[in-house]
Amino acid sequence: MLKKMEKFEHEYNAEQIQVLDGLEHVRKRPGMYIGSVSVRGLHHLVYEIVDNCVDEALAGYCNEINIEILPDNIISVEDNGRGIPVDIHQKTKISAAETVYTQLNAGGKFGGDSGYKVSGGLHGVGASVVNALSTWCEVTIQRDGGIYQMKFEKGKTVKPLTKIGDSKKTGTKVKFLADNTIFETLNYDYTTLENRFREMAFLTKGLKITIEDKREETPKKAEFCFEGGLISFVEYLGKNKEKLHKDPIYIEKTDGDVPVEISFQYTTAYSENIYTFVNNINTIEGGTHLEGFKRALTKTFNDYARSHNLLKEKDSNLQGEDIREGITAVVSVKVKEPQFEGQTKTKLGNSNVTGIVQSMVNEALGNFLEENPSVAKAILEKCISASRAREAARKARELVRRKNALESTTLPGKLADCSSKNPAECEVYIVEGDSAGGSAKQGRDRRFQAILPLWGKMLNVEKARADKIYGNDKLNPVILAVGAGIGSDFDVSKIRYGKVIIMADADVDGAHIRTLLLTFFFRYMRPLIENGNVFLAQPPLYKLSKKGMEDIYCYTDEDLDKAYKELAEKGIKREQLGLQRYKGLGEMNPEQLWETTMDPANRILVKVTMEDAMKADEIFTILMGDEIEPRREFIEKNAKYVKNLDV
Repeated sequence: MLKKMEKFEHEYNAEQIQVLDGLEHVRKRPGMYIGSVSVRGLHHLVYEIVDNCVDEALAGYCNEINIEILPDNIISVEDNGRGIPVDIHQKTKISAAETVYTQLNAGGKFGGDSGYKVSGGLHGVGASVVNALSTWCEVTIQRDGGIYQMKFEKGKTVKPLTKIGDSKKTGTKVKFLADNTIFETLNYDYTTLENRFREMAFLTKGLKITIEDKREETPKKAEFCFEGGLISFVEYLGKNKEKLHKDPIYIEKTDGDVPVEISFQYTTAYSENIYTFVNNINTIEGGTHLEGFKRALTKTFNDYARSHNLLKEKDSNLQGEDIREGITAVVSVKVKEPQFEGQTKTKLGNSNVTGIVQSMVNEALGNFLEENPSVAKAILEKCISASRAREAARKARELVRRKNALESTTLPGKLADCSSKNPAECEVYIVEGDSAGGSAKQGRDRRFQAILPLWGKMLNVEKARADKIYGNDKLNPVILAVGAGIGSDFDVSKIRYGKVIIMADADVDGAHIRTLLLTFFFRYMRPLIENGNVFLAQPPLYKLSKKGMEDIYCYTDEDLDKAYKELAEKGIKREQLGLQRYKGLGEMNPEQLWETTMDPANRILVKVTMEDAMKADEIFTILMGDEIEPRREFIEKNAKYVKNLDV
């Protein structure tokens, strides 16, 4: 039994209770509000201010938003909405505008009679959080015939709302400089912001969004406005794919207070790409709206196939994955009080939305198929073909399993496994060729490093169905080594290695092999990438040597130039040095490969991440798909960035 302590080493009384005024808590714990203080959190500041503008557009009061990245990474966001209210707030006794920027949970997004029926963003905390995490923030408002301005520093008011002129216009302009004592970097990535605002414009039909980067001598500028809304979005997502039908299918309807907008189109591709949004928030984990859409697709297409004798009485129903093969779809719903769940809080949990979306799609899609029999037939022929391929894949998978069960081990023969069985400390190097594989096997640390050599031309899975993958002599060893299945069967919790490292030569062939493997992981083992388990090894390109001097390894041309300069300062001239250019991993002996590329103390590994699934899908389609012209355009546009490849 615990006894009450008579004396405390550290007193705990009222004086130890810390009260943080205003927005101090946001500055002390920024990660609670924006996720991180990395570049992702930095961009989140911009999104929050723009989300407020988009909420004005969703409410029908704004049709133009202008974003500028100014010199010194100052952000300016201006809209032509109603302008934040400037009258005195009864509770805070300061202007409503100043209240919004200095008080958490203050805004027009709470309750049924609030200023907005639906909204995205942080639901009322966005503006105040941005203000709290900025060195300074300046807000200019036009409404009620006047121009009003207020200024803040680190969340605190330094200039209360003051009328500075007259105007017949309305709108809000926010300028801020993120606080460099909080964020790891203040350098905004223009492309990241451009992609986000293009997406916003697609989701808000008729809204014009302009972004301009004025940090360089030659500014970059993009302007987005899509009267087609989601139809334009689907056309954009599928622009590099061959279509089964000319125009995207479009459904728009409101059930009670839940507006639903959906557009989708079928392509000849084998992967499905469905993107879902709630109040313009990308729900990357899906949720009830996605469930309703999937159920409706499966039921409606099966009903049509039965009633039109495309499926015979003895045939089994098509499964959902058959019907979704090759689909590109965007599902957008507006929910008054969305309930989010899931690890990243981006999964819709409102149970009533499933039925709403399902009934709408059942009715609208059923009517469409009856009115467009040629489109219905083309889609269902692909679905039936996918069903047959799925059955063939099942048989191939069972054959592989039976074969492995009869063998002494379920691991591929060329895999040199490690002794540890703890996935958290184990890693597998997928190596190009037997020669490099031999060096890697001799140079590795057998306790935690496994080596899997691959040889010959690998299958491009972008152009193949799953039934062609099972039993493929190049990919099957990878599937078995990772040990977690593929496709819908993939279970990231069963992976045998915490790090799956692609180690290929630093030449065109090596780049091709890396791309083929990454395409396979993206299409059939995507959680492996999302979970941060895939890495690229970075072998050196050069070795500088001299008798009596320790060898110097250089990983880039820039490293080589730097090494030459540093050695010159020590009195060592270029002509005194031996230079070796490594064209392949097989040219390194085991000791060199360990020292430069495999030793955790010295090696350089690049983690493969996936910030944007849409962009990743587009790149893989361009690089590995059937269409030649998009690939030619990509190469011509990006050839200037190619380095360190022998071409």
